[in-house]
Amino acid sequence: MTSQDEAPQAPQASKAKQAPQAPQAPPDEHADLWLTPAELDSWMSVVRLITRLPWAIDTQLQRDADLSMVEYMTLAVLSESPGRTLRMSTLAEHTSTSLSRLSHLVKRLEGRGYVRREPDPDDGRFTNAVLLPAGMGKLEEAAPGHVAHVRHLVVDNLSGERLRRLGRDAEHILGRIDSPAR
Repeated sequence: MTSQDEAPQAPQASKAKQAPQAPQAPPDEHADLWLTPAELDSWMSVVRLITRLPWAIDTQLQRDADLSMVEYMTLAVLSESPGRTLRMSTLAEHTSTSLSRLSHLVKRLEGRGYVRREPDPDDGRFTNAVLLPAGMGKLEEAAPGHVAHVRHLVVDNLSGERLRRLGRDAEHILGRIDSPAR
């Protein structure tokens, strides 16, 4: 075999073998946006809370009072309003629901004799929801079990200061959500 027939040989490498290097990923331009492990743990706790707490409260109200949480909130907000009457648009804001969804909900509550709708006497373009005596009775019947459940799940698990802080923090976050500069 001649030197021309021989396969070309690689240049002599150093005695130690070097591992091939993985290509470098470009720097993450969004790295400052990602949550730290501690932030992620806290965020996931909040997600579980805002998912499971309404479900737990709704389940208790459905079981014990045959009301959903938003139905209960609707009756409760009306019970605290002057003349137990409120414009539908204002009631939607107070119950954190859309006007369309509230309209369907109030129609169901009307069918059960708990509320009625009527034109706003100050401006007929608006509709008011009015809490009826049967609705007030239903609310008074449901309230003790609901309050006991809320106490069990939330209030009794926090010191007074932690509960106040939770309320302030919730309002702070809601202010950001409701801010027009989203």
